[in-house]
Amino acid sequence: MLRDITLGQYYPGKSCIHRLDARIKIIATLMFIVELFIVDNFIGFLVAAIALGVVIAVSKVPVGYIIRGLKPIMVILIFTFALNMFMVDGRILWQWGFLKITAEGLEIAVFMAIRLILLLMGSSMLTLCTRPIALTDGIERLLSPFEKVGLPAHDIAMMMTIALRFIPTLLEEADKIMKAQQARGADFESGNLMQRAKSLIPILVPLFVSSFRIAQELAMAMEARCYRGGKNRTRMNEMKLRKRDYIAIVFLIAFLAIIIVESRLL
Repeated sequence: MLRDITLGQYYPGKSCIHRLDARIKIIATLMFIVELFIVDNFIGFLVAAIALGVVIAVSKVPVGYIIRGLKPIMVILIFTFALNMFMVDGRILWQWGFLKITAEGLEIAVFMAIRLILLLMGSSMLTLCTRPIALTDGIERLLSPFEKVGLPAHDIAMMMTIALRFIPTLLEEADKIMKAQQARGADFESGNLMQRAKSLIPILVPLFVSSFRIAQELAMAMEARCYRGGKNRTRMNEMKLRKRDYIAIVFLIAFLAIIIVESRLL
């Protein structure tokens, strides 16, 4: 289950999506997320799904690999779906005692489920198709104008990238701890929800200890390499917009125009 989480992982590839400038991919992801929250009809979701499908096809990232990342949030999806389906008032389609399903509740439930699925898949594509170093440089360059007002752009970019990068590392560490506990007779599968939650407590303590150890090792490695960052820092690969990046900008503008027209007409 833990290894199914794809957010923060990088999928190696040589597609044009992988080779796009990190700044373009960050802006595109932000636009996609904003679009998911401003649309109020299924046509907007259809446009977003088509755009995401094209990106996935061009990136050549296996669809099964991306869908696998939805497994860890299935509980959240089911809970959100049921909450909206049973708690929203409206035209009753089915009722049994105090439980009832309304047409409006069912529509909102499907609406929210689609939004969560597209949100996770779209966010995962950013990290799947962007190297951590490129992601750091992209965030730093986008935040650099705010340095004039005292915002530490490089520090923020580094913290965000390290946080994303260590998601799969910590998940792998948690998986190792769970297997070690199971080898000693621990049971994480049986019992009700509360019992399962309590059985995870022995995992949290060694996971926190391991997290601090990994953080200390990273800090020592950066100090050993005389890493300082910030101003006067040189890069092996300087970020520069190329022809494919300008083509991507055209597609982003077209996507934004379609969303604006769709929101005005429907």
